[in-house]
Amino acid sequence: MLKLTPFLFQRLLYGSLILMVLSCTSNDNSQSNHLVFKYNEHKNIGSLDPAFSKDLADIWATHQLFNGLVQMDDQLNVKPSIAKSWTITDSAKTYTFNLRKDVFFHKHELFGKDSTRIANALDFEYSFKRLIDKTVASPGSWVLNKVDRFYAVNDSVFQIELKQPFPAFLGLLTMKYCSVVPKEIVTHYGNDFRSHPIGTGPFKFKRWEENLKLVFRRNNTYFETDSKGQQLPYLEAIAITFLPDKQSEFLQFAQGNIDFVSGLDGSYKDEILTTDGKLKPKYAEDVKMIRGPYLNTEYLAFFMESSVNTIQSLKLRKAINVGFDRNKMMTYLRNGIGIPANGGFIPKGLPGYDATIGFHYQPELAKQLVAEFKAETGIKNPKITLTTTSNYLSFCEFIQRELQKTGLVVNVDVIPPSSLKDAKANGQVDFFRASWIADYPDAENYLSLYYSKNFAPNGPNYTHFKSDKFDQMYEAAYLETDPILRAQLYTKMDSLIMDSAPIAPLFYDEVVRFTRKNVNGLGINATNLLEIKSVKKD
Repeated sequence: MLKLTPFLFQRLLYGSLILMVLSCTSNDNSQSNHLVFKYNEHKNIGSLDPAFSKDLADIWATHQLFNGLVQMDDQLNVKPSIAKSWTITDSAKTYTFNLRKDVFFHKHELFGKDSTRIANALDFEYSFKRLIDKTVASPGSWVLNKVDRFYAVNDSVFQIELKQPFPAFLGLLTMKYCSVVPKEIVTHYGNDFRSHPIGTGPFKFKRWEENLKLVFRRNNTYFETDSKGQQLPYLEAIAITFLPDKQSEFLQFAQGNIDFVSGLDGSYKDEILTTDGKLKPKYAEDVKMIRGPYLNTEYLAFFMESSVNTIQSLKLRKAINVGFDRNKMMTYLRNGIGIPANGGFIPKGLPGYDATIGFHYQPELAKQLVAEFKAETGIKNPKITLTTTSNYLSFCEFIQRELQKTGLVVNVDVIPPSSLKDAKANGQVDFFRASWIADYPDAENYLSLYYSKNFAPNGPNYTHFKSDKFDQMYEAAYLETDPILRAQLYTKMDSLIMDSAPIAPLFYDEVVRFTRKNVNGLGINATNLLEIKSVKKD
């Protein structure tokens, strides 16, 4: 057990709720503790239907229950899943998938006397049709926007034809939206399929008391094995609790009641980590820390169609970019977790990233640019309003203090996340904090935020950045099948963006996971996908 520090003792005030949850969980788990993987989901889970797996909390859960044609390993390589192999023909527009014949759906009485059946190509045809069905209204329908048609050639061959070549398409198919679901079960439950999921995954649904606990059990007919031929998964069950805040979550981890926590929250970062991002000695004996690049860029954005003169000024936008110390910000506000964003918008870890095309801290240049703006416009006290949410207030206040040294007054406006989401989609904020987490591991996903045909609210171009040269390169990248040449195009596009400075990148995030030392096989990947099928507990 970990030592109970004053920090942890204070958190015992949460005890009554925690004891209630753990009591319910322990009563439901008859398996030995070392066969159950336990974690908390403080953001809650909205649906166990993969067609609605939009948020990370939902993705983590549905990933244990469902499979698609392909999957991604921890190095972001696309690997077989239900599709054992595939070919790409017709100038990279036709994808033909050969399916395994030993993948069974989880047992359910609606399947008939055998209570199960093999997942086949017709199931994928149904699942994809459902994904784009407007009456279903899946938030993942966009995944198939570049698809012309798809169909089952026979039971074990599924074919997809694209409207145009798209090199990142296999990566798109790894998303949980593209999971296979059985028609008879979905038809029977309708909207309630969200809480009665039947898939082919390594774990099967057992019980869900919403806002309290969720339990999955081992799928004994799962088709994947490890390198030694042993059937996966190793564990007997997964138990998920829903304590609503990260402080309570960390206390449960410290007491050994859950097996891991993800991310670095302000409520416990100074308790567990030193300022340079190392585990404090009192935790080193019982805790492992895993960290690595995360495909997430945190940044400040300017609305380029704003009528505000401070937003329209390229000199002020560049002054903001060089006017604060990103290294200092990461040390004091993130305990060294994260990579200062001195490159472009593409994060470290993706082809196309270039550390030399962005901005570095140059306080004297920032002062000079602000002075030039004042001289050119006659505005003696330039002001700008930065809109953010409470979670990032400390970052925005740090930037506010730094930029005031240059002669630029920054007002920080804090609004709820839902309000900021609507405001930035509709061009109602001039300067705002944002982040972009990759939907799929290709830099095209990041650069799509600056393609002129993607202007919000009809796309993710929240800045309304527009460049004919950028658009031409973006469209050319679709047709470039050589990955090296495509990465070079990505870098050129990213550099062009930074020349116009519609954003001020803050940092490229890192995935950080803290686990108990008896947990083995829990890897880490740049999409922060939770892979439990290979986890063992000593």
